[in-house]
Amino acid sequence: MYERNRIKILNIDLNKISYKELLEHIELTIEKNQKIIISYAAFHIVNIAKRSNSLADKINSFDIVHGDGVGVYLASKFLYGIEGLNKKITGSDFYPLLIDLSVKRGWKFFFFGDRVETLKKIQLNNPGLQVLGFKSGFDFDDRDVIDEINSTHSDIVVIGLGCPLQETWVFKNKELINANVILIVGDGIKVFAGTKKRGNKLVQKIGVEWFSRLLIDPIRMWKRYLLGIPLFLFRILIFKFHSS
Repeated sequence: MYERNRIKILNIDLNKISYKELLEHIELTIEKNQKIIISYAAFHIVNIAKRSNSLADKINSFDIVHGDGVGVYLASKFLYGIEGLNKKITGSDFYPLLIDLSVKRGWKFFFFGDRVETLKKIQLNNPGLQVLGFKSGFDFDDRDVIDEINSTHSDIVVIGLGCPLQETWVFKNKELINANVILIVGDGIKVFAGTKKRGNKLVQKIGVEWFSRLLIDPIRMWKRYLLGIPLFLFRILIFKFHSS
């Protein structure tokens, strides 16, 4: 049921999906005791996957891949017009909705990624959320992580190791993880912890939140944005030309 309404942005297949539909898929999967893998693709992930067909194949194998950010959304509209993505989706807006529903439903979580100091803040920031365990994304053993996840019997496993490590890790270990939902979030673990810095509402609305991130962390982000955005735009133009 996840294959419908997919469009291709370079070599990544994106689901045309809303926040409401994402939450409905998660809820139905948990109710039916099934398994689903949900990932995302911001413009920089599309850029990385463009250099690696292997990574693109891994991402495209996941059940749902939603666009992330204004860049991918606008690219979809440029390429496909009204058949592009229905609306802009960001993890920063989606994860709070998931937290609210999870508190109501009593869903249990395990977090894998980021640093211990960040992970410890998740429960403090969300006192109603059932956080049964967490593991830092630095210096880990695959088998130990999987055993720890499975011992908690969590409904949702949130994984934020950064691209391409997180996608590769999930693809390799997905059959060993006993959870209904595997949610790949990248830096989105900081949203759960309440430590991710965002631009103001106007910056978010007009789609230049990336500039706020660049100002906040220029050393880490300059290459992604100052080189990555022009490269993404160039690749989209070429993709459009060859698709015409």
